[in-house]
Amino acid sequence: MMVTENKLTNLQLELIKMFKYNLSENQLIELKDLLSNYFVSKVDFEMDKVWNDKNWTNSTMENLANQHTRTLYKI
Repeated sequence: MMVTENKLTNLQLELIKMFKYNLSENQLIELKDLLSNYFVSKVDFEMDKVWNDKNWTNSTMENLANQHTRTLYKI
């Protein structure tokens, strides 16, 4: 996925073309939910792939969650 700075993405441009009219508040909420669910399903799929490829378990995830990997910065 490519991110551009200060320009509309291809997704934004396509959505503008598709929705040149005002949506009701309910339609807007439904559309946001639809898009959110789409991206959640993509993340779930990729996460499942990582788990399978690396043979992760719930224990692996707990260990990762308990690691302290933040960089300490001195001010």
